[in-house]
Amino acid sequence: MYTLSQPDPIYLEIFKNLYQFIAEQMGITLQNTASSVNIKERLDFSCAIFDQQGLLVANAPHIPVHLGSMSESVKTLINDKKDTLKFGNVYLSNNPYNGGTHLPDITVITPVFLTPDSSKPIFYVASRGHQADIGGITPGSMPPYSTSITEEGILFDNCLLVEEGEFQEREIREMLTNNPYPARNPDQNIADFKAQIAANETGVKELHRMIEQYKLEMVQNYMRFVQDNAEECVKKAIDSLTDGEFTYTLDQDLQIKVRVTIDRNNRCATIDFTGTSAQASNNFNAPKAVTQAAILYVFRTLVKDNIPLNGGCLKPLHLIIPEGCLLNPIYPAAVVAGNVETSQAIVDALYGALGVLAASQGTMNNFTFGNEKYQYYETICGGSGAGSNFDGTDAVHTHMTNSRLTDPEVLEWRFPVILESFSIRDNSGGKGLHKGGNGVIRCLRFLEPMTAAILSSHRVIPPFGLNGGEPGKVGKNYVIRKVGNIEELDGIAMVKMEKEEIFVIETPGGGGYGF
Repeated sequence: MYTLSQPDPIYLEIFKNLYQFIAEQMGITLQNTASSVNIKERLDFSCAIFDQQGLLVANAPHIPVHLGSMSESVKTLINDKKDTLKFGNVYLSNNPYNGGTHLPDITVITPVFLTPDSSKPIFYVASRGHQADIGGITPGSMPPYSTSITEEGILFDNCLLVEEGEFQEREIREMLTNNPYPARNPDQNIADFKAQIAANETGVKELHRMIEQYKLEMVQNYMRFVQDNAEECVKKAIDSLTDGEFTYTLDQDLQIKVRVTIDRNNRCATIDFTGTSAQASNNFNAPKAVTQAAILYVFRTLVKDNIPLNGGCLKPLHLIIPEGCLLNPIYPAAVVAGNVETSQAIVDALYGALGVLAASQGTMNNFTFGNEKYQYYETICGGSGAGSNFDGTDAVHTHMTNSRLTDPEVLEWRFPVILESFSIRDNSGGKGLHKGGNGVIRCLRFLEPMTAAILSSHRVIPPFGLNGGEPGKVGKNYVIRKVGNIEELDGIAMVKMEKEEIFVIETPGGGGYGF
């Protein structure tokens, strides 16, 4: 039996798995009902459940940068709407300054009420999906040269998506189309919003089933116990760490400086980013929620036990992220690369400070192409970093991303392109006692004119090795034109592609460890 202060260890395991099961079922519903390739095939989405205060309880193993930041979106909704939250309402948000990541990542939040007549929610469920296009100055809403949030797409800030059970299609469609840079495929946006609503409804129903079986008090108490267990596990991981610091330089000559200080008496750690570059005029600014997600991810990976990523993992951590710096920008700074690129740099900087892992490829190799009819986005795998007793892995998504690549058959069926080749980039991983993983070479042939863009890192500075290990090779981007000449591209580039031209992306390898 359990008490209010002490969980039953068997029930703790049961509830931990039940909460995660609910999030997984939400994800299955979302995948099955979504319209866009980005959500249905690439699985660029995340689902989770939250307690009455908006703290993360459990998630499915989806996208780390989503999962570590979604709680901030839920807490912002609670603070914004306060006592006006009603049964039958569903909310829509992608505001990077209120818990969002970047504008294509749309969060749908459903408050969970015990009964339709209840005055306030008992839980929350949420799903976050990367929309293929949400407006902005380029197809795919990942503009490489954006300088303000306005250029990156349409911003939703706790808008009503469903009001008292009625889907607000007219109002949402108006927001999608009546904008300086409108969405290019609002029908697909609407379809994916409905899929996220369905996913959330799955979570609501499963939570009510738990309440029927175990009663509300027990379900709520074990949410707290699961978070407390995660907190204790992170404290155990902190016990084995030592102080460290690291300076990580991005290709854009921006720096992330981090100092980790361990307090053994109180079993906590301070993560201090003082000295990091000021927010940039480009789009590599990472919203504070993204920075928090990266920290949460790193410390969760240091835990050996099988625990869900949740709000308890952050409790032993004191974060210092100066306002107005690259990792905590002020509106209206552009942020589209901060979510996908700078987040990776934060993770590698933390691993470097702790001395536990060489750098991964350190980029998501964000590739978009499209026109007014087609819009597509993908992230491309590379090499992971080596550690003290293991090699890095070839051709894998690392750290803050966990999405798939679209199956070639689906890609070529849905879009006028051909996947010419996709192979391991041999010898791109850093050498060492343990070698870094190899990157890949991906070649895409276009069958009609389109605009293509690449938003990538480690095209200038290689991913670092650790403890004498060599760095991984930098990546390359280039276009093979119809006449046969090769046009070399920077890490950030946008080009016009003609029929039969090939876009080639060679991704970085991971750093090696030891010598």
